[in-house]
Amino acid sequence: MGKRRGNNKQNPFAKKKRDLKERESEPARRKKPYDDIVRANESFETYYKHQNICKPEEWDEFMGKLRSNLPVTFRITGSKSQAHALLKIIKDKFFTEYHRAVAEFRESGEVVPEPQCLGWYPNEFAWQLDLSRKDIRRSEPLYKLHNFLIAETSSGNISRQEAVSMIPPLVLGVEPHHKVLDMCAAPGSKTAQLIEALHAGGENLPTGFIMANDIDNNRCYMLVHQAKRLSSPCCVVTNADSSNFPNMKLKTDSGEMKTLKYDRILCDVPCSGDGTMRKNPDIWTKWNLQHAANLHGLQYRIVKRGAELLKVGGKLVYSTCSLNPIENEAVLHYLLTQTGDAMEIVDASHLLPSLKHNPGITYWEPATKDMKFYKTFDEVPEMYRTIIRPHMFPPAPENVAKFNLEKCIRVMPHQQNTGGFFIALLEKKKPLPWETSESSEATKETDAKKQEDEEPPRKKPKYRRGFKEDPFVFFDGKEDIFESIKDFYELNKDFDPKNLLTRCKEGKKKNIYFCSEILRNVITNNEERIKFINLGVKTFARCDNRNMECDFRLAQEGLPSVIGFLGPDRQLFIDKGDLIRLLSNNDPTRPPEISTLSEATQCSVQLLGPGSCVLQYHADDLQLDIVGWRGTKSLRAYVDQHDTVHMLRLLGADVSKYEKNKFEARKEAEAERESLRDEVLDPAEEDVKKPEEDVEKPDVEEVKEESKDAEEVKEESKDAEKVKEDVKMESENEVKEETS
Repeated sequence: MGKRRGNNKQNPFAKKKRDLKERESEPARRKKPYDDIVRANESFETYYKHQNICKPEEWDEFMGKLRSNLPVTFRITGSKSQAHALLKIIKDKFFTEYHRAVAEFRESGEVVPEPQCLGWYPNEFAWQLDLSRKDIRRSEPLYKLHNFLIAETSSGNISRQEAVSMIPPLVLGVEPHHKVLDMCAAPGSKTAQLIEALHAGGENLPTGFIMANDIDNNRCYMLVHQAKRLSSPCCVVTNADSSNFPNMKLKTDSGEMKTLKYDRILCDVPCSGDGTMRKNPDIWTKWNLQHAANLHGLQYRIVKRGAELLKVGGKLVYSTCSLNPIENEAVLHYLLTQTGDAMEIVDASHLLPSLKHNPGITYWEPATKDMKFYKTFDEVPEMYRTIIRPHMFPPAPENVAKFNLEKCIRVMPHQQNTGGFFIALLEKKKPLPWETSESSEATKETDAKKQEDEEPPRKKPKYRRGFKEDPFVFFDGKEDIFESIKDFYELNKDFDPKNLLTRCKEGKKKNIYFCSEILRNVITNNEERIKFINLGVKTFARCDNRNMECDFRLAQEGLPSVIGFLGPDRQLFIDKGDLIRLLSNNDPTRPPEISTLSEATQCSVQLLGPGSCVLQYHADDLQLDIVGWRGTKSLRAYVDQHDTVHMLRLLGADVSKYEKNKFEARKEAEAERESLRDEVLDPAEEDVKKPEEDVEKPDVEEVKEESKDAEEVKEESKDAEKVKEDVKMESENEVKEETS
């Protein structure tokens, strides 16, 4: 786990943590419920009417849809081998339960709308339900639907994500060999999509990678939590200012150091977020133009830095969840005026053939907070010239055609019942005017190094924000523990031990992680340039059992990455009935005995020595590889509960015992609380008047203790899965502990 630097009481990061602890008693969510928010803002309507962001005849429909709640959408993880099997279950079983639950929830006899497949998303893997997040979370008839979404999300097989948020990664067109940078990645839903695309090439390990960056140290750990669900050895999380993202180096096969340039870059920049009003209604109460004006400069600096990091021929997607042209077309117009013909907006509409959208706008008028609009910068009063800048204005009419702003994509809420979004695809045609060649850049670095050697060393800062990360310690191929792992699992000659790493330099290695070769190259040559937060996927975990040949067992999350390197002697095929029995066993102290399994499974197990192994089930339409443990007389599956439920569901087994009705649990806890209250204060005894000395008074401390017990019962009865409804509510320390 990462450690904090020192005990400096003035450390603002530590102070922030102390303040958070002091506010634990305060409500976690906003005090004012969303239902009480008046979804109207006169300035918002005046501004966007003036900008003509949609046709006049569509305005009422646009505003009506913007005032309604956002429907729930989810997508199936396309890179998982069970994706099509899960899609079949969703269509056959999940939607049947959905119809029943929604009919009971609405109680009006109205026709239940069919789940809508998002036609522009490949392979029918994205779906929209005519329910809001609040409906699913707070309605008892829908608890099974809620449980399904939570379990499958936690196992990484589906992702709950806003429909329009799925568009930028699709437009970017990531392939397995691409080096990809996600500049503003947290909380991570788009990063997860990029990882899926990188692994979409099949079973072979991608030669490219995803670098997911965020400036906020706390949000980086939410990003890690999202990325971990996909168990990719080709993803690294960094913590840096994206507007000043450092140049990194790669070592070539010849040993030379070369500047790293990226094939694909996603700039999903910070924005005012007024396209998300359906999901975040409190934006209605605080919307004003100052937000967009303040963010314009930052958005430009981020996309400019992205253009510099992009290789010639590479592609960059600029996106926001804002409707404001000052944050969208104005930023790109400014970039294109600075880069000349080196960067070009290209048409991406053919990549989303059935998506309804508007083209980018080519004329807009910046305005002040009091809705005074200006056509040129010369009209802007001196007092507003620090807010409204010259580069916020549209191109001159004679220059409109050369900027291709109409090729941008504007998704409006009323077009297909979504949020609002802006997407633009840019291609780098040649080096930027201020970019230098590789040789001159190397000369500059050499000169800078000489200058550093001549100058006295600078004082180190007393502390850095965030956690001090544990080191990334790569194997050199000579470790004793690797030899035992190699022999026990019969790793073939193609497995490179140098791609294994741990997070500690001394002491016992608790977990061993695996990453791709190119990421090892990136980390080892750039640790001084940037703060790396997380890398690789846990592949081996220490399991100190007596009389074992190997101290490390396989980890389920890393199995897909290394199963191709394992020898056949640690793998066994198991039939469907036996696998269901192993997965259904809830008592880890009493795993099924081998003698109770089928004859075929018993024969396979007899050839297998004790220790960690791989249980394989292969059918025509389903392939499952599961980490198991072969004991002296027993066999068990080594998977967590969410993966267990997922696999049982794929196998057609009964998962009802995992269905937790939090509403029933709440009622039972309340009933128990009431009974405790009745025992303490019996109304029959209160009516009987006795002398004061004869009255037996309940002990105050006992009453408090019993009430406290009732509260604990109520808390323990709550659905544990509720904690994972919102990744943003998860404690960074818990995420940190998981990732380390």
